[in-house]
Parts: sequence; structure tokens; C-alpha cells
Amino acid sequence: MGGKLNIRKAAGALGAYVSGADLAAIAESDALFSQVRSAVLAHEVIFLRDQAVPPQAFQAFARCFGEVLEHPAYGTVPGAPDVQVLESTEEKPSKIEAWHSDMTFSRTPPSFTILHGKIIPEYGGDTLWASATSAYEQLSEPLRGFLDGLQAVHDFRHGFRESLREEGGEARLAGAIEANPPVAHPLVRTHPETGKKALYVNPLFTTLIKDLQAFESRHLLDFLCRHIVTEEFTVRLNWQPETVVIWDNRSTQHKPVNDFFPQHRQLHRVTITGDRPV
Repeated sequence: MGGKLNIRKAAGALGAYVSGADLAAIAESDALFSQVRSAVLAHEVIFLRDQAVPPQAFQAFARCFGEVLEHPAYGTVPGAPDVQVLESTEEKPSKIEAWHSDMTFSRTPPSFTILHGKIIPEYGGDTLWASATSAYEQLSEPLRGFLDGLQAVHDFRHGFRESLREEGGEARLAGAIEANPPVAHPLVRTHPETGKKALYVNPLFTTLIKDLQAFESRHLLDFLCRHIVTEEFTVRLNWQPETVVIWDNRSTQHKPVNDFFPQHRQLHRVTITGDRPV
């Protein structure tokens, strides 16, 4: 089974729409999957519309990218244990609103993240992505040289501080806290496959830059986090039911727009293991 997929750019810095096959066909075809994976590496995030497949088929497709990574804070789909459920309702709204890369609090954050839109609001609920690669490349050479030698600290507790404040939050997340002590990563990460450099800090999990004075760290982090999400480095997706999104977690950040309440949104997610950032 083969064929050529259609790939159309979605924005200048990153993002592309991919069409021409469903997830089940892609999972069964080395040629089709190779095109999908290459598109993710080239465009950093890709969007596939009209992917009406069950969680088991979504899981099988996601496993083509590599070993699946569990997440300590989310439940999973019955019969598809690799598929996490991200649900947001008016009664239990999403607590994550900041720009971030997934799980940078881990020593080995995920390489790819894959979402499947299941229950989509009639309006609102868009998601934005930003290219940390483009953000790095647009900095001046002297500033890039200074940043290349720095490390930043990422902390699970910082990212989940609202959940930890809830009644029973500390007990519920005790295992995750123990398993994920604060970790230092390079402030500029080199992509293990493309060789490109990207800024690797985010406001959700990054707490400080090592070896700088506190006020220097605070102001530099603030500048970098704002710079990464400059409009020219972003792309925005208006969700539709059965849309699948795949992004490279090593070189992008993303942000949900929580403007859809009292409507209900449910996404299925699989994250893929990654390497220690260098």
C-alpha cells in the first residue's frame, strides 16, 4: 500500500494540513507513515481532518511513532490504555492556559504528541502552536551565542500548582512529584533528527535559568517566553470533530484557548517517549 499524501502549508513559520489517507491506512503503510513523519519534522505540527477512527485505531497509529509515554495526571480510554483523555467542562475546566511544551519537567520529555478531537465545541476552543526553532533563528547572533551555554530548571510542581492546591491534590499527585524532581535542561536544545536549534523554556514548567542572578533569570525568561510566541512564529487551529494533530514536542510550544464554556470539549491524546535534551 502506498500513494502520495497531499501536504499544504498552514502558516509561514510552522504547520501543514495533510490529507489523502486515514490513520488506519497510514499505520499499515510504511510509505504513507514515512511521509507523515517527514511532514511533522519539516513543518513541526500537522493537521489531519476527518479521521473518524476508534480509539484502538488511533492508538495503533500513534504507536508507529515509538514507545508510548504515560502521564501521571490523566485517565485513559477503556480498551485503549495508551490513549489519555483530556476533558474540559464548565464544572471541571482545564487548568492549563499557559504556553508550554509537554512534560518538560521530565528528564526525557516526549518527542511527539498526538491529539484526536472527539467532542468539539460549536465555537471557541482553538489551539495555537509556536515554533521555538524560528524564534531561536530570529535572535541576533551575539544573543544566540550567550544563550547556547545556559541551562534552565523545569519543575512538575510549578506546572501543576493549581491541581496541588485542590483538596487531596498533594496526595493524589504524590507519586508524580516523587518521580519528577526539578530537572535542568539546555536553554537551547539541538533537535536529535534535524540538527536545528530551538529555545527550550516555557512559562508553565520553567522556573529559573541557572547561574544567573534572580532578577536576570526572571527578566530573561520573561523576554524569551514572549519572544517564542511572537505572532509570526505561530499557527492556529480551529478544531473540527475527528481532527488529528501531531506535533514535534522538541521544537514547539502550544496553548489552548479556553473560551468555549459552558460547552464541553474532549480530546484523546498519546505522547511518545523522547531523549534527554542536549
